[in-house]
Amino acid sequence: MDIDFKEYQLRCELRGHEDDVRGICVCGSDGIATSSRDRTVRFWSLDDNRKFVSSKIMLGHTSFVGPLAWIPPNTELPQGGVVSGGMDTLVFVWDLNTGEKVHAHKGHQLQVTGIAFDDGDVVSSSVDCTLRRWRNGQSVETWEAHKAPVQAVIKLPTGELVTGSSDATLKLWRGKTCLHTFEGHSDTVRGLSVMSGLGILSASHDGSLKLWAVSGEVLMEMVGHTAIVYSVDSHASGLIVSGSEDRFAKVWKDGVCVQSIEHPGCVWDAKFMENGDIVTACSDGVVRIWTIDQNNVADQLELDLYSSQLSQYKSSRKRVGGLKLEELPGLEALKIPGTTDGQTKVVREGDNGVAYGWNMREQKWDKIGEVVDGPEDSNRQYFDGIQYDYVFDVDIGDGMPTRKLPYNRSDNPYDVADKWLLKENLPLSFREQIVQFILQNTGQNNITFDSSFRDPYTGSHAYIPGQPSRMSDISAKPTFKHIPKKGMLVFDAAQFDGILKKITEFNNALQSDQEKQNLSVTELNVSRLGAIVKILKDTSHYHSSKFADSDIALLLNLLRSWPIAMIFPVIDIVRMLVLHPDGAILLHKHFEAENDILMEVIKKVGVNPTIPANLLTSIRAVTNLFRNSCYSNWLHKHRSEILDAFSSCSPSPNKNLQLSYSTLLLNYAVLLIESKDQEGQSQVLSAALEIAEDENVEVDSKFRALVAVGSLMLEGLVRKIALDFDVVNIAIAAKGSKEAKLAEVGSDIELLTKQS
Repeated sequence: MDIDFKEYQLRCELRGHEDDVRGICVCGSDGIATSSRDRTVRFWSLDDNRKFVSSKIMLGHTSFVGPLAWIPPNTELPQGGVVSGGMDTLVFVWDLNTGEKVHAHKGHQLQVTGIAFDDGDVVSSSVDCTLRRWRNGQSVETWEAHKAPVQAVIKLPTGELVTGSSDATLKLWRGKTCLHTFEGHSDTVRGLSVMSGLGILSASHDGSLKLWAVSGEVLMEMVGHTAIVYSVDSHASGLIVSGSEDRFAKVWKDGVCVQSIEHPGCVWDAKFMENGDIVTACSDGVVRIWTIDQNNVADQLELDLYSSQLSQYKSSRKRVGGLKLEELPGLEALKIPGTTDGQTKVVREGDNGVAYGWNMREQKWDKIGEVVDGPEDSNRQYFDGIQYDYVFDVDIGDGMPTRKLPYNRSDNPYDVADKWLLKENLPLSFREQIVQFILQNTGQNNITFDSSFRDPYTGSHAYIPGQPSRMSDISAKPTFKHIPKKGMLVFDAAQFDGILKKITEFNNALQSDQEKQNLSVTELNVSRLGAIVKILKDTSHYHSSKFADSDIALLLNLLRSWPIAMIFPVIDIVRMLVLHPDGAILLHKHFEAENDILMEVIKKVGVNPTIPANLLTSIRAVTNLFRNSCYSNWLHKHRSEILDAFSSCSPSPNKNLQLSYSTLLLNYAVLLIESKDQEGQSQVLSAALEIAEDENVEVDSKFRALVAVGSLMLEGLVRKIALDFDVVNIAIAAKGSKEAKLAEVGSDIELLTKQS
């Protein structure tokens, strides 16, 4: 079929973002807004030479920024505005004239994934499964739109809203009423767009694009991407553009891919401008504009530079013999003689790796040929000198040694199980259990294999005896170094003398202040505080030492009455008190019998301007509560408030605050996995990923956040949500760290993503 189409060529590159460009918003004919993992929104406008320049940088988000929507000029915003949503759960409205924030909307519990402008209202979607409607800076409506994360929302010309979700469906809404559910994708619906006069476009993690009639009928399916499709957009000309993790922006006409535009990284978003030009957002931090207008095509030097960028990117990722191409030696390595006949050496020749063999007789290297790895070869494991996609550890139990089970995705798992059980001289009744393990951990649950047994050595069918009593003992599992996390971490070191000294200093200051004398405590109570500290110091008698109710009452009274700047040493005593068996129980009784003073303190210390000492002692006190199960219900009940109150610790330059916050998240991950609380797990996952992707976070904090992520994925209920959160790239980045433990936990998480 001949299709009349002019190919797009590079028009220009817009550089300025310092990390992945995640979102694009075409603002009429005035310019382009872009969002980034670098936490900024930029506005690009045309200068006098008709060149796009960065004219506004909008700062305010504390984590990566994703969806954007344009607000056309109105009375409040004469030059128009932009709405942005971020990983930090916030929705901001920006004035394009000043670049300043006009409204800050807080209400979502998890990452904001989509923004739509609806007749003066802002509608936002979130991983928390809800839609929220905002009007004049206030939340006026919220409802659960799906039972899984909502990934996108758009408004139709007829006024209805459409949402896409991780449950693989689209939903059509009039107000808060769902008119229709669209089923057809097999994985997360990530991007949506209106196709004028025809219907709704959707992009999915299943690699496909679909065009739907508003009635729910699939009018067209477009398949061509080889990875997750993140975005889709259409133009009045009938063209469609899509952006994918496979590094291509694809242009479609009448359901056929007419052009694939290669990028040096993931294409997070792609949008049409009014004139038909295409804007793309890439993980290399560059915004690119593509055009079919020959008058606007970049000059030959810029085109050559872009071709060079692509070549360098592909070379940096290409692997030969398990090594990066760029790490291979050049031809000069062949000047060094071999040591044995037949010795092989792989060297870099241009964009390829070439193998040479040493010819001992002629004392020269003979060319063998080009070495080419498959796309997954770098991750394949060796067993008995042979490469496999997976090598699993199988624990038979009864004190028997762990055994290795190698497997390739191209194998029939039933054949593998049969051969392995016979080789290891194990009962064939283990067969189904081994097969199910293989399917689960290789992501092949939906593939049908021939399950009929044929003896791999004789070809005959097997007699399978009754199930042995040991069958329940067998477990086959991949080996993880740092996950799942078991048990709780605490902060159990204290400088008690310094704490008492600071309390005495503050008390003396209150006594000398005429207006605050009544807040000071008597010498008797100061001595009582000393007695409390003495008990806490004597850890060898924790099993028998006791506190009086009056001791707890004294501490709580100081927390209530003392000025906010003076309470941190008192909080520090409470931090240690909850690690004492009797102290923890007495304090818990006071929580139940009267106002929840600890929650009051947490809210108080989180109010700006915050005092670092207050934040540090209070977050560590809460973290220590996880040690005693009597606080589990309290920690569940206040989970959302606690995490919100301490969220400012994540971007803090204070390393102690960072580590304390990461530890709190890790303890919450363990608790919420035990209680199977999916909503709570999602909130902790979101916060932990925010830390994990922050380059400014110190190593120990990042490590604990990654352990929380891995544990939640392995034993929790949020593996799919983690994949939607781009956890694959976060794991790969950690795996490449020079810090051994970050690299190890990154490998753990990467292995998990391959089993999902």
